[in-house]
Amino acid sequence: MTVLTRRIGGVRLEVIVADITTLGVDAIVNAANTSLLGGGGVDGAIHRAAGPELVAECRMLHGCKTGDAKITRGYRLKAAHVIHTVGPVWNGGTLGEDDLLASCYRRSMELCGRHELTSVAFPAISTGIFRFPADRAADIAVRTTIEALAAAPSVAHVVFCCFAEPGAELHAEALARHGGPGKIAGAVS
Repeated sequence: MTVLTRRIGGVRLEVIVADITTLGVDAIVNAANTSLLGGGGVDGAIHRAAGPELVAECRMLHGCKTGDAKITRGYRLKAAHVIHTVGPVWNGGTLGEDDLLASCYRRSMELCGRHELTSVAFPAISTGIFRFPADRAADIAVRTTIEALAAAPSVAHVVFCCFAEPGAELHAEALARHGGPGKIAGAVS
């Protein structure tokens, strides 16, 4: 279900409630752990849907640092690629969590640009088991992704794919806030 659609320049940004593993985009972003070998939540769902080939390729990547991102094939997913990024565990906001979360979105967009991807879908990174406050995370996600569009000129469609309506509402509010007057046009409910 589409909650909100906006345009910034030639890029369509969309907030939806859906299962990210079902999306037919160039890349879905995985909220991974540092091992990249699967886990719970979005990470486990992506690994299950992609099949055992994904974990085999992830083993070759030798993990990923918090705030960084790495790319693999999508295997059995509709998405051609998976961008694995490791968000920070929330520890009260005093250990650079905001910067690390922003880095996840920035590095993911850089990989989209490097691989000339045209569409990407993000989950709400770090808001599950890593306990990052959902409102704060949505604001960082939308703001950083908009700022990073210049690093990925091939990207024409960005999806913020939320698991449930409350998260989608937070992302929609952030998108309305950060698009700026004159830059965004039209909302679809």
